[in-house]
Amino acid sequence: MSIDTLRDEILVASLPNVVFDGWSLQSLRDGTQMAGHEPSALLRAFPGGVTDAVEHFADWADRQMLDRLEAQPLAEMKVRERISLAVRTYFEVLEPYREAKRRQLSYLAMPQNVALGLRLLYRTVDAMWFAAGDSSTDYNHYTKRALLAAVVSSSTFYWLDDKSDDHAETRAFIDRRLADVMAVGKATSSVGKLGSMLNLIPNPLRFARQMRQRTTSAQASNATVHMAENI
Repeated sequence: MSIDTLRDEILVASLPNVVFDGWSLQSLRDGTQMAGHEPSALLRAFPGGVTDAVEHFADWADRQMLDRLEAQPLAEMKVRERISLAVRTYFEVLEPYREAKRRQLSYLAMPQNVALGLRLLYRTVDAMWFAAGDSSTDYNHYTKRALLAAVVSSSTFYWLDDKSDDHAETRAFIDRRLADVMAVGKATSSVGKLGSMLNLIPNPLRFARQMRQRTTSAQASNATVHMAENI
């Protein structure tokens, strides 16, 4: 068995545990057992512990997204349609693990993990642009990813709280945000519009603060529901 297969098996088995125990060694130990592996397999799969597992979760979701996109007629779509589909597909992959994703954001919001969170976000949007056929190598390569990072980060928070049927409101939100950033992107040739584009790029400190606020609020809400159910 390859190391990537071992990691995938332990990760997928651990995700339901994350809802109750968070991203912790306990969740990973239980997941290792549930996947049918010896305890020593956990250290082999994730020598860096929880941080390695959190990073692998992001990598796993990106790969699942790309696999699903390969079955789509992307060549027949406009670039904006491809990107919109990529973002929606990303959330479809994560849908069964929504609470694990919420917990991941909480983990990445810790000051020592902010850089990792931004790096994982970049990898995700880079994968989306790769699937969309982007081959730019100049400054457009980075501006496209920065702008899409703004869309994905804001859409993630919206998706986590979306209770509409089939996440129709999230899809509409994604399309609105893409329309916004593409309008700004077309205007970047004008120096006077550059500030507008930069305002859309996630600031590391603001990004971490937003993640902490959203996840803390969600955890408090979940605790209230749990108390109500046990009264």
